[in-house]
Amino acid sequence: MATTRHKVGILTAGGLAPCLSSSIGALLERYTEVDPSIEIVCYRDGYKGLLIGDSVAITPELRSLAAALHEHGGSPIGNSRVKLTNVEDCVKRGFVKAGEQPMAVAARRLTEDGVTILHTIGGDDTNTMAAALAAFLGEQGHKLTVVGMPKTVDNDVVPIRQTLGADTAAEQGAVFFENVVNEFSANPRMLIVHEVMGRNCGWLTAATARRYRASLEAMTFFPGLSLSRRHKEVHAVYIPERAIDLDAEAARLGAIMDELDCVNIFLSEGAGLESIVAQMEAAGEQVPRDAFGHVKLDKVNPGQWFGGQFAARIGAEKVLVQKSGYFARSAAANAFDRALIRDCARVAVESALSGVEGVVGQDEGFGGALRAIEFDRIAGGKHFDPSVGWFVELLAEIGQP
Repeated sequence: MATTRHKVGILTAGGLAPCLSSSIGALLERYTEVDPSIEIVCYRDGYKGLLIGDSVAITPELRSLAAALHEHGGSPIGNSRVKLTNVEDCVKRGFVKAGEQPMAVAARRLTEDGVTILHTIGGDDTNTMAAALAAFLGEQGHKLTVVGMPKTVDNDVVPIRQTLGADTAAEQGAVFFENVVNEFSANPRMLIVHEVMGRNCGWLTAATARRYRASLEAMTFFPGLSLSRRHKEVHAVYIPERAIDLDAEAARLGAIMDELDCVNIFLSEGAGLESIVAQMEAAGEQVPRDAFGHVKLDKVNPGQWFGGQFAARIGAEKVLVQKSGYFARSAAANAFDRALIRDCARVAVESALSGVEGVVGQDEGFGGALRAIEFDRIAGGKHFDPSVGWFVELLAEIGQP
């Protein structure tokens, strides 16, 4: 392809998703197929490793084992949430010295390491940060081609149709609830809240509910006792894209509780977040946020908040809030995601060696074509369309307005 002698850098960043290990494996496999002489270095713990110079060279022996990475979840090179433009945070965490600019430190490391291609596997923050780093290096005369791969279980990156790991996360969230739902039999008038990841986008919650309900189709029930399908059914799905009428829902769910002695709710962690934050601020509480300014949802606990809102209204004797996020996001990629990952890796390597930057994904602006999407078109916070046919059908089947 290109005649330039390349050296490739790879890093994963942000939260985990069921695609990181497989994505690294797919990139190693593809580069080995195209040109096994191309050097590859992986930076440990995302941008932290880039700042402190913590990396590992990929030897021929490691290349030969690349296929094994498809069997594992997590990231074999580690993750972290580091924003290069947040100088105060980088200094506080000891990644750079006082007076240093993280962007300059990262750029210097890449220059010293001789990296000409950087593959970032992460969400919109990770990939747009890499683009800014490439621009910074370009101003200094060092050519760096950045090609990202879209990792997020939320499936919320504009304009990408399907992000890596999201399908697996939905599948695993359904598996998680197949066990948790049986807690309905542990206590009379049980309210179970299944909190699913999804800050701005309800796709994962909706898709998880859909997958779980499909699993019910394969089960045989015992309606003579408290083991009908209705006992294990999803009784409500709450996502950020739809307003929640607490009073109306309490009346509907209260009737279900009276009938079944249990209620099962699937809740996107971003649903009703504005109300929760407003309540905290009104009470004078400090809202915890990360380096990117995002509310730390694990500290806010939306599931607990909703459980508290509904408990008294529907007469629940016990509220059980269970979060499938860490279980789902740590899984190894399923067959669907592995196929998508391999396709993305193929395009990512071709684009990188041709000097074409962007985030590789199914571009909705180009009819879903798999291509390196321009960085200035990449954005987070993509919303799920609640009017999509399968979701409308799901709500109708569970009786939710």
